[in-house]
Amino acid sequence: MKVYLVPKGIILVGKAWEVREKLKAYSKQHSTLKQLIEHQEKSERNNLNK
Repeated sequence: MKVYLVPKGIILVGKAWEVREKLKAYSKQHSTLKQLIEHQEKSERNNLNK
């Protein structure tokens, strides 16, 4: 399972069941994809600053 963050969204690559499981996990933390993307971008920026 691979997750890519791109400027216009996210790309999930994997088997169908893996993608569904990842989306379920994300939906427990974030109610919208916009919130997920913002969280991912924030995490990336924090990792770059370390």
